[in-house]
Amino acid sequence: MADLLSTGVSGLLAAQVGLSTTGHNVSNVNTDGYSRQQVSFGARAPQAEGRYYVGTGVDTVAVQRAYSQHLNAALWSAASSKGRADAFQGLTDQLNNQLSGSSNLQSSLDTFFGAVQDMANAPADASARGVLLARAGALASTFRALSGQFGSLDGQVQRQLTDTVASINSDSAAIAKLNERIRASTGEQPADLLDQRDALIKKLSGEVGISVASQSDGTLSVFVGNGQALVSGTQSYELGTAQNSYDATRLEVVDKGTGAVLSGRIGGGTLGALLDFRSNVLDPAQNQLGRAALAMADAMNAQHAQGVDLNGQLGGDLFTVAGPAVQAASSNAGSATLAADIDDIGALGNQDYVLSYDGSAWGLRDGSGATVAMSGSGTAADPFKAGGLSFVVGGGAASAGDSFRIQPTRNAAGSMAVAITDPNQLAAAAPLVGSAASANTGSAGVGALTVADGSDPNLFAGSSIVFASPTSYSIDGGPAQTFTPGTPIEHNGWSLTLDGDPAAGDSFGVQANANARGDNANALKLGAVANLGVLDGGATSVGRAYGQLVGQVGSAGALADEAAKTQNAVFNQAMAAQQSVSGVNIDEEAANLVRFQQAYQASAQIITAANTVFNALLGAFRG
Repeated sequence: MADLLSTGVSGLLAAQVGLSTTGHNVSNVNTDGYSRQQVSFGARAPQAEGRYYVGTGVDTVAVQRAYSQHLNAALWSAASSKGRADAFQGLTDQLNNQLSGSSNLQSSLDTFFGAVQDMANAPADASARGVLLARAGALASTFRALSGQFGSLDGQVQRQLTDTVASINSDSAAIAKLNERIRASTGEQPADLLDQRDALIKKLSGEVGISVASQSDGTLSVFVGNGQALVSGTQSYELGTAQNSYDATRLEVVDKGTGAVLSGRIGGGTLGALLDFRSNVLDPAQNQLGRAALAMADAMNAQHAQGVDLNGQLGGDLFTVAGPAVQAASSNAGSATLAADIDDIGALGNQDYVLSYDGSAWGLRDGSGATVAMSGSGTAADPFKAGGLSFVVGGGAASAGDSFRIQPTRNAAGSMAVAITDPNQLAAAAPLVGSAASANTGSAGVGALTVADGSDPNLFAGSSIVFASPTSYSIDGGPAQTFTPGTPIEHNGWSLTLDGDPAAGDSFGVQANANARGDNANALKLGAVANLGVLDGGATSVGRAYGQLVGQVGSAGALADEAAKTQNAVFNQAMAAQQSVSGVNIDEEAANLVRFQQAYQASAQIITAANTVFNALLGAFRG
C-alpha cells in the first residue's frame, strides 16, 4: 500500500508542477521576450515483483522553454535591420521636410530673379532696386536658414549618438550580469533568465549590428563591428564617443578602452543608421547646399562686376560667402599650415578631401579614400591644384603622418550675406558700349564687350580700333597688332570680341556708357544667371544645383521608406516564426490546465484509495 501511496503522491506533485508551469505561461502571455515553458515527465524505475515489474509513479524531468536558436538569431538580425531602417527613415524624412518647408530655396531663387527682372524693366527706379536688395537679403537668409537647419539636424545626430552609445553600454552590462547568473545556476539553465538575456540581445541588436557566439559554460559573447567585443562571458566592454581628429565639435564612436575609432566599422541598428545618415546623406547635402551658394555668389558677383551703378562705379560683390575650410588633424606633430582657395568653381565637386604628408611628399585623397591627382608643388607661386581647388602649404616643416582636411563648400551657405546696403550700388547698366563705324565694309560687328580689369585707371577712356588689314589693327594710333578671329582685343582693362570678319579700313569704338542711369544691359545679364551653367564645367546652373540637392535627398528618403517597409515586413515574419515556437498559445494553455487539473484530481483519488485500503487492513488486524 505504501507503493500505491507513493505513486499517487508522485502523480500529484507532477500535476502540480504542470499546473504551476501552465499558470506561469498564461501569466506571461503579454511579456515581451517570454518563451513558453514546457514540463517533461518520465516514469520512475519499476519495482520487481517476482516475474513482473510494477510501476512506481512519475518524476518531473525538466521545465524547459520552447526555443529555437536559429529562429532567435534570425529575429536578432531582423531587429538590427529594422532598427537601422526605422532610424534612417526618420532622419531622411526630417531632412526632406526641411528642404520642402518654409525655407524653400527654389522659391527664394525664383523671387530673387523675378526682382532682378523688375529692376531690368525699370533700372532707374529706386523702388525696384530696393525690392531687389531685399530679395537678395532674403535669398541669403534662406541659404543660412537651410544651413542652420542642417546644422541642427547634425546636432540631433550627435545627441542621439551619445544616447545610443549609453544605452548600448547599459544593455551590454546587463547581459554580462545575466551571463554570470546563468553560469552560476546548477543543473538545468533557468528559462526565465535565458529569456531576459535574449530580450536584451534583441534590444541591443536594434541599437547596433551585432554578432553572438554561444560559449560552453552557457554564456553568450556579443561582438560589434569587425569583432569588437561588447560582452565576453561575465565582462562587458563599453563604447564611447570622442572628438573627431579634425573637428572637435564632431563626435565619433570609439572603443572606450583603447580609444580606437569604430565609426567606419559599425553597421546595423540605430547607431549604424546615425553614422550612415551623417556620412552619406547629411554631409553631402550640406556640401551640395554650400556648392549652390558658392555658385550663386560667384556667378552673380562676376556679372555684377561687369556693370556700373547709379554712382558711375563698377559693381562690387553682391554676395559674400566663406571659402574652403581647412582643419588640421589634432595629431599633427609638425608646424606646417595649409591655405585652400577655389581655383575653378566649374570643376568644384561635392566632397571633402584630406591632404596628408608621408614624410617625403604630400598626397590628396577624397572622402572615399581614393587618391586624387594634383598638379603644382604647393608653394604660393605654384600651388597644388585639384578638384577646382588650390592649396598652399606654409608655416614650418611637416612631420610624417601630418594631415589636413579640406571642406570646400561645407560652410558656404551658412555664411552667405549681401555685400551692399545701398540700392544705388546695384550695377544694372553696362559700363562700356562698343560701336562699328557706318562706313565699315567688312562683316565684323561688336560682339561681347566685357571688363577684364576693373582697376585699370583708363577703363572709361574712349578708344578707337582701326584695321589696316583683315589681320592687323591698331588702337588709338598705337603700334600694329595681329588680329585672330575669335580672339578678344584687350586694352585699358576692357576686352572686345568681334563677330564676323573685318576689312581693311574698318574701325570700331569703345566708349563709356553715357546712358548708364537708364541702361539695363547688365541687369538683363544678371537675370540670365538663373540659367547660366556655373558648376560641373558649365553644365549646371544654380537652380539645377539646388535641384540636385533636392533630388539626392529625395532619393535617399524614397530608398529609406522602401527599406523601412521591407525590413519591418522581414522583422514581422521573423517574429511570427519565432513566436510559432516560443509564443504562448492561450487555447493550448487552457487545454493544459484542464489536463493537469484532471491528472491532479486522479492522483488525489489514488491517494484516497491507498488510504482506504490501508484503513481496511488496519481494521482487519484489529478485528
